[in-house]
Amino acid sequence: MKNLITCVFMFWVISLLSQNKEVLYGLEETPQGMLLNPGSRISYDYHFGVPFLSQIHVNGGSSGVSVYDIFQESSVDINTRISNKIFELKNTDFFTATQQLELLNFGWKNKKNYYFSGGIFQEFDFVLYFPKDLAILAWEGNANYIGKEFDLGEISASGDLLTVYHFGVNKKLNKKITIGARVKLYSSILNFRSTSNSGTLLTRPSESGNNIYEHIVSNLNMNVNTSGITSLSELDTSEQVIDKLLDNALFGGNLGLGVDLGATYEIDEKWTASASILDLGAIFHKKNIESYQVTGEYTLDGIELLFPPLQVGTPSAPYYDDLIDDIEDAFIVDTIYNPYAQMRPVKMYASIKYNFGREIGGDEVCNCLKMGENQEYNQSVGFQYFSVFRPKGPQIAATLFYYYRLSDYFSLKATYSADSYSYSNIGLGLVTTIKMVNFYIVANNLQWYSNLAKAKSVSLQFGLNIIIDKNE
Repeated sequence: MKNLITCVFMFWVISLLSQNKEVLYGLEETPQGMLLNPGSRISYDYHFGVPFLSQIHVNGGSSGVSVYDIFQESSVDINTRISNKIFELKNTDFFTATQQLELLNFGWKNKKNYYFSGGIFQEFDFVLYFPKDLAILAWEGNANYIGKEFDLGEISASGDLLTVYHFGVNKKLNKKITIGARVKLYSSILNFRSTSNSGTLLTRPSESGNNIYEHIVSNLNMNVNTSGITSLSELDTSEQVIDKLLDNALFGGNLGLGVDLGATYEIDEKWTASASILDLGAIFHKKNIESYQVTGEYTLDGIELLFPPLQVGTPSAPYYDDLIDDIEDAFIVDTIYNPYAQMRPVKMYASIKYNFGREIGGDEVCNCLKMGENQEYNQSVGFQYFSVFRPKGPQIAATLFYYYRLSDYFSLKATYSADSYSYSNIGLGLVTTIKMVNFYIVANNLQWYSNLAKAKSVSLQFGLNIIIDKNE
């Protein structure tokens, strides 16, 4: 059993890559900033992303453990390190993974100064909460926990693989306010969700006298919803599986609808505020659905052993077959094909920044700076807030940032974030626009890049776009 738990920990802390893009948020020089705030300020007339290269993003981690915590070189035995972490972690600790690949991104400004943009991207999103009671039970057994109720409802996980089709509009209403909205059509490829579980397991001294202990499962109600998964098991070849996944990605699966809203407010020539809410919507699963529910109660107070006279050819009593039959009779296993709705993980951003330094295009600070998208200070500092809603509550991050526009061609943004993973996340982003070619790269937890095993979260994002400004 301990070898199994070791393997599970390896899977959790190695293969699982948060959704917060704190560095990219507010970088208005790149079109991907509009995906985080559809109301961001836009200073160009057209853009289009290089297909499959305009946004590549991986992001993820663990709120309570790193690879280094488990696999570091140490005089402490690895089983002891795993045991220590099991008891340190809480049932609200989580493991997340997010991946995005942008397939298409484009935009243009019309004669009335509305900026329209659209595109397609593929997304994978996964979250697993740490089931502490079950981990203790699997690691140590129940011998030292007589009378303790193990919470079976701690099991909580969800995963999504989907394609997102989006179209948005952005408008600068006046010198101070820019607003925007984006409509999203979700095409679900695969989905599973198991978040509303309950039940307890209790071991206590037997009250029946048949055995020393009795093991009681009470109020068990476990469920998992799936769509797009079971149909794959009916396919014979990998080509058929790929064709099915592509069909689901191209509106052949389950569909949903969502909206993004955002705004930027230039309070005065020095202060700017912005906010956005993303993925306010749901996916409605109606096709290729197979959900499972297990309910019931059971008490095991020992097996009654029978010892008939030993005779050649006499079959042994089917103790364990009878036990399995009793358990199957005690618990009802239902397969359900009812449609279900899945809310998207709503994300919220907000920021306030103070602009200072040299005015772009001038040698000195202009105290009488006129508001306008082409007249800006080249430096700013500020604060950002982020939250994403998850099954056991929101994950929150707070970020301090410094922005420096070196020239018309290069911009830098440095961040320091405190989030659910750590209180010391250092990030850095670079945007360069030379002629019409726009390239950006952002990463976080830079302090751990010499030894990524120590990082509890890792994020990397980069992309390539073409930007056209008719005034240049």
